[in-house]
Amino acid sequence: MIRIKYLIISDLMRLSFKALTEKRVRALLTIIGISIGPFIMVMMGSVIAGYSSYIINQITSLGQNGIIIFPSGSYKLSENDLNYIRSLPNVERAEPFYYTQGFAKICGENKKVYIYAMDLDFIFQVVRNAKIMKGSLPGPNEVSKSLVGYKIAYNDNGDKCYDLNDVVSVSVSIYQNNKGLVRKNINLMISAVLEEYGGALFFSPDSTLFISYDAGKKILGFNDWSGIIVLVRDVYEVRNVTNTLRNYFSGNADVISFSAIADSVASVTRVVDFINFTTSLSAFAVAVSGVAATMITSVMERTREIGVMKAIGYTNTLVMILIIMEAILMSLIGAGIGVSLGVVGAYILSGRGLTLSGMMESSTIVIYAPPKISLENILFVILLTISIGILGGILPAYRAAKIPPATALRYE
Repeated sequence: MIRIKYLIISDLMRLSFKALTEKRVRALLTIIGISIGPFIMVMMGSVIAGYSSYIINQITSLGQNGIIIFPSGSYKLSENDLNYIRSLPNVERAEPFYYTQGFAKICGENKKVYIYAMDLDFIFQVVRNAKIMKGSLPGPNEVSKSLVGYKIAYNDNGDKCYDLNDVVSVSVSIYQNNKGLVRKNINLMISAVLEEYGGALFFSPDSTLFISYDAGKKILGFNDWSGIIVLVRDVYEVRNVTNTLRNYFSGNADVISFSAIADSVASVTRVVDFINFTTSLSAFAVAVSGVAATMITSVMERTREIGVMKAIGYTNTLVMILIIMEAILMSLIGAGIGVSLGVVGAYILSGRGLTLSGMMESSTIVIYAPPKISLENILFVILLTISIGILGGILPAYRAAKIPPATALRYE
């Protein structure tokens, strides 16, 4: 009995494939229409998921318990502000920093670099994945020494540009109250080099020179803090501390928490992903009508054939299965083409990079993230595409099953 059923199913599959090959152009156009939905869903969904995962990982790598405070307008952060922040019960540590950017010669090329003056041991609490590749941290009083990022010591090809104890000359612009914007050159000796960190949204450790807090005053000539970095003891208290600080500054400073940014990115990603899903569904809806039109035309052209099949013993159920199987076969081929092109398209699209503005640097950065292609997503797309074939084939299959054998045999 099982063998008989197997033979019947194999015959139906053979007949379905034969029907498609007889009308190649029509079947091909229908398959192309079906493949558009899987193509869009896989390509866009993978790229969105890839960039979302990358951005969230970059933010959380800075510590979800981190908060940064920037002064707004003419407001200047003071010792009183710092003491208040440190007095909050859930604050583990709070440190001010100075920041500027400039240009340095790296293997003969003039490249933009960033300079942070702060307590150097605090860097490794804020940037959790940062590690020293060689050398040692300069002491608090060693104002002329620096900890440098990987891309300052090495170029993009991995060639060494600077080594320990070499001097990096950096051209910076410093705003002075009595003189305005002043251009000056500073020379910093390399005391240590960081391992390559990778891209970052808020700052790029690879292209940064870290100097001691005192060096910010003595070498850079800063009088006012660029900001304050706050670490909260418990990540669950970040929101409460953030709200407390915003109430305290009353709009005089921007209070930004890393965890809130990660949540915002995740929320935006969900919205974009939903828009992509609904857009893809419109393509699937068009595919349903295309499958239905193709199968109805096929049923009309094969009316006599269906009559012969019924005359030799094919039941209404078998006829319906035959028609639906043809629609499913087209859907499977369309899904295979769409998913394959979607994967290729995702890598091409993500390879172009995503341009963002660095929040702390006021500069444009380009990030590259591989598409996040998951087996669950591909299986979902394939199942959704198969359902398109079933939905598009039900009505033609029902019509084919209801054709009387006698009428079908007389059909010309």
